[in-house]
Amino acid sequence: MKRSITDDISAISRINAVPAILQVISETTGLRFAAVARVTEDSWTACAVLDRINFGLQVGGELDVTTTLCHEIRASHETIIISKVSEDGRYCNHHTPKMYGFESYISTPVFRTDGSFFGTVCALDPLPANLSEMPILSMMESFAKLLAIQLEAQEQFEATEAALLDAQQTAELREQFIALLGHDLRNPLSSILSGAQLLMRRTKDASITGIAEHMLTATRRASRLVDDVLDFARGRLGNGIPLQNRECKDLHVTLTHIVSEMQSANPQRAIEADIAPLDGVRCDADRVAQLLSNLLANALVHGSPDGRVQVRAVIENGWLLLSVNNQGEPIPPERLDHLFQPYWREPSSSQSGLGLGLYIANEIARSHGGSMRAESTAEAGTTFVFSMPTEAHAL
Repeated sequence: MKRSITDDISAISRINAVPAILQVISETTGLRFAAVARVTEDSWTACAVLDRINFGLQVGGELDVTTTLCHEIRASHETIIISKVSEDGRYCNHHTPKMYGFESYISTPVFRTDGSFFGTVCALDPLPANLSEMPILSMMESFAKLLAIQLEAQEQFEATEAALLDAQQTAELREQFIALLGHDLRNPLSSILSGAQLLMRRTKDASITGIAEHMLTATRRASRLVDDVLDFARGRLGNGIPLQNRECKDLHVTLTHIVSEMQSANPQRAIEADIAPLDGVRCDADRVAQLLSNLLANALVHGSPDGRVQVRAVIENGWLLLSVNNQGEPIPPERLDHLFQPYWREPSSSQSGLGLGLYIANEIARSHGGSMRAESTAEAGTTFVFSMPTEAHAL
């Protein structure tokens, strides 16, 4: 059955990983416009868009395909990378950069699993960017493969209403999703991180050191985004977030360390902690620490800049209770139920990020046999509470 452009846009919109893919591309390359495009012989249509430069293109928006470089990619089947158009011998006089006003550009072809050309995953920016690093090319190609796999799965789901997808096929797609994202993205990011660290050790040039520090910061942010997407995949597509449960005799030390780290990273904010001895808790301490870190990050971002953030951890009647409170505008009751959904943000929020922090915290809670809840009032502020049974048999 021949698919329409509208069908393809719909299929891409239903792939939950696409917003995260565009976010990671933007964070890693520094290019502030990224998109997944359906490209045919006579059309260029945006299927997904991340736009931080007011480029003006929205999902469903079309460009004259002959004015785009994607038209050339459709013919050559090769990735185009331009770090600085004005200094590029091949593209400095090309009509496309002049028409759309970009200096840096990257675009990789996306093929369906049957080998047919679907379109491109691309990004651009009016400012130049260093895109010559091999890990960036590897990352883009990995994302193109990942899109092809997910697109195939989505189209099969739509065509058969999931009736023909047995458990083994679904499991294989899940494994491919997690393996591709974990291996093909973490390795390039590790290479960039190592290169930046080596550059900082071997140079005393302040300008080069500044660039290296920026690379380190951006790469660490991208790594955290990849970790969030991996946890999302495990929680949403797999069998929950995996745990390594053990008797945690020093859980209070671990949680106190997380509070200290967040306070050091945000010295202008007041974080108060009341963490009691937490003996007898069987859990994955690293995952509980991740949960607390996500809750603290959320409180610092959305709470009042001059308000206190309060952390409390205690064991009561066989339950571990961990809460984070922040002061600020109360959250309307009708929105509280949406807070733990993936990619959800307050409608008025302008914060960056994937919107996965609270979702992952909730998945960690569920994996421990516990739960998350949120309370918000004008008097008491907003409080997130994680509760779980301390007994081993309850996990």
